[in-house]
Amino acid sequence: MRVPLSWLGEFVDLEPGTTPEAVHAALVSVGLEEEEIHRFELTGPIVVGQVLEFVGEVQTNGKTINWCQVRVAADGELAADGGPAIHGIVCGAHNFVVGDKVVVTLPGAVLPGPFPIAPRKTYGHVSDGMIASARELGLGDEHAGILVLGDLGLDPEIGADAISLLGLDDSAVEINVTPDRGYAFSIRGVAREYSHATGAAFRDPALAVTATPSTEVFPVTIEDAAPIRDRVGASVFVTRVVRGVDPTKPSPAWLIARLKLAGIRSISLVVDITNYVMIELGQPIHGYDLDLLTGGLTVRRAQPGEKLVTLDDVTRTLNAEDLLITDESGPIGLAGVMGGATTEIGAGTTNVLIEAANFDPVSIARTARRHKLPSEASRRFERGVDPEVAAVAAARVVQLLVELAGGVADGLGSLHDATPERTPIDLPTGFVSGLIGLEYTREEVRTSLAEIGASMTETETGLAVLAPSWRPDLTDKWTLAEEVARIVGYDRIPSVLPVAPPGRGLTRTQQLKRSVATVLAATGHTEVLAYPFVAEKANNLFGDPVSTTVAQIKVANPLDGEAPFMRTSMLPGLLQIAHRNLSRGSTDLAIFELGSVFRPVAGVSYGSAIVPPAAVRPSADLEAKLNAGIPPQPFTAGIVLLGNTVRHQPGQTPIAASWRDALTAVAQIGLAVGLPILVRQGTHQAMHPGRTAELFVATDAGEQPVGFAGELLPAVAKDADLPAVVAVVELDLSAVFAQVTGELQATIIGTKPAATQDLSLVVDAQVAASAVLEAVREGSGALLERIDLVDDYRGTGIQAGQKSLTFALRFRAPDRTLTAAEASDAKLAGVQLAAARFGAQLRE
Repeated sequence: MRVPLSWLGEFVDLEPGTTPEAVHAALVSVGLEEEEIHRFELTGPIVVGQVLEFVGEVQTNGKTINWCQVRVAADGELAADGGPAIHGIVCGAHNFVVGDKVVVTLPGAVLPGPFPIAPRKTYGHVSDGMIASARELGLGDEHAGILVLGDLGLDPEIGADAISLLGLDDSAVEINVTPDRGYAFSIRGVAREYSHATGAAFRDPALAVTATPSTEVFPVTIEDAAPIRDRVGASVFVTRVVRGVDPTKPSPAWLIARLKLAGIRSISLVVDITNYVMIELGQPIHGYDLDLLTGGLTVRRAQPGEKLVTLDDVTRTLNAEDLLITDESGPIGLAGVMGGATTEIGAGTTNVLIEAANFDPVSIARTARRHKLPSEASRRFERGVDPEVAAVAAARVVQLLVELAGGVADGLGSLHDATPERTPIDLPTGFVSGLIGLEYTREEVRTSLAEIGASMTETETGLAVLAPSWRPDLTDKWTLAEEVARIVGYDRIPSVLPVAPPGRGLTRTQQLKRSVATVLAATGHTEVLAYPFVAEKANNLFGDPVSTTVAQIKVANPLDGEAPFMRTSMLPGLLQIAHRNLSRGSTDLAIFELGSVFRPVAGVSYGSAIVPPAAVRPSADLEAKLNAGIPPQPFTAGIVLLGNTVRHQPGQTPIAASWRDALTAVAQIGLAVGLPILVRQGTHQAMHPGRTAELFVATDAGEQPVGFAGELLPAVAKDADLPAVVAVVELDLSAVFAQVTGELQATIIGTKPAATQDLSLVVDAQVAASAVLEAVREGSGALLERIDLVDDYRGTGIQAGQKSLTFALRFRAPDRTLTAAEASDAKLAGVQLAAARFGAQLRE
């Protein structure tokens, strides 16, 4: 919301010399959020001039220019730039005649751009200044000709300051209006807030206009047959008629300047007035060409198949929930969002029907989002508009149309008001102090609530507070307490850090989550946050290692219609992030995310119609019922690696990411939580068949699968617009954490010498190397400190269908130096177990 200071000063006292920065500071003190400061970026001398004469000259390129003599000061006086009273100026426009008064930018002036003005030789003349257009001054987009002041109804003195004449010396502060502060979408609301902050006298513009009742009824029917709504679409609907509007009348310069600073371009006088009143009072107004209407107006929901051409010339197919304004010809507007083209106010409009209404915020918000059509009106209706200001706003538009457009107020009109009666809120004595933690006197509470427009009556327990009509966010005693704290001043509330009670801290699960995040970040991975909703195909691809269809939960009202399902895997979102980074030149990536996935059990219906009470802790039985309506949500780690893990540098060739890096990340997670994560060769429909590992943890009942790691199928990587080699990990941390017991145990550092030996075993090719390694480890006993697979050979000297696995073994005893014989005996024990399990033979 942009607030011109001159406009703000009409409704609240501003001290002389008040700066935009000071206004921002005052508004911030009452909880509004400051944004930018807007000004007309120009400096003088910019004055009123009069064209004395001009000569048209045709140039060699065929263009005709006018060599003008322009008076910029009275006879015998110097111009504002110190030059003569008459300046010679070259002008390419042709929309003026001798005697017209225009805006002249003299040498030394600077126009928006910045564009400095200086004497300039052009077209064979020295142009001593420039005659400006509306766009060059920053007043609008019109650039077909210069700005003729007579067209704006102005007849100022020659040499007068054009900056102040056109309101170009004004500035505006911009604030961010949060959803609970809809009243701040108006000068009226912001002026009231400035009054709260500074104590300056506030003059409510709504009280300055009298809404006289109409003497003749314009037919209006309110229908709302949509069963999904528990409130009618329009609770207030006001119409007024003005006849004999002069369509040739221009918008005054001050109105154009204020609208420009407020962020709205000037269109025509009638439309500018409706926009002006909307900014002033916060009530969206729509004007119809009365002569183009067929019969009366009806407010109803759309019917299947109906279409509407809106003011932006787009034909829109309507939804059954869309609230419409119709006449006997059909839809003529999307209520609260945008009008229709068939009744648009145009250059020939002389009779105007004014509509001011109060529409259901939810309905308007859904319509605006459904049609991707946000507007100044819908922004206000979404946040709540004062239902009591509609009649006043309509009267204010009528007043301005009479004053500025030469219209005549007609007695024809209507008033429909079905606003629900407001219910007083019980505010117990001492509640505000107890909630905020600061002592507020009874008088402070009463004064603060009175300032925001609330009325109060004494009760036995405290106050019965009737919130003002423009504050739909004040619904209970808690919101009233927040208002008291805001109006009295947030600076009264001390900043006190709470002291944590002894014996508390992170839970065991929180510690483990933090350990996993820390170790991944410390080893070069970057944590990201992916969108938790995906397409059905992505869930089917990654959600189940053995099936192409998985149980999924679809969001009833998704933000993105192409991704309406809750994720069953972390990988689809991570792959999207990887693609986005890759498209922006980040070719080497190691990213991870820790979060929940949603894995419903097939055949189970989820969701609960139970609404627990807000102020009471749910019972164990109620909590169990609520939890039964929620699908399993295991906490999961997802990792994606692509590009190079080691970049090319002098003396070092690049090393590409592969399944090895994925398994290294898994091992690091296992070390971080103090639980070995077992690795087995496996399969997955989205993974490379020869480069996929299944991950397990040991439990009392055996080995439990907890995820997979490896490389994506090249076809899957290609579908995601990623390189052919993409390493990934998906690990169910909830299942891993469930097997973590006790504190982490540090590995003993051996002080005795180690004995190293190599071992080559020949086994069938289909036997997993990890299984052979585990057999050798188990058989070698406690003396074996470390075992690594160093070679997998299949070639000359090895029979077809077999492979040779070479292991590096390190033995160490904690209390003595091992002999070669002891190490060999331990190794042979490992060989014997591998031979018993897999038929392994020593390679000769």
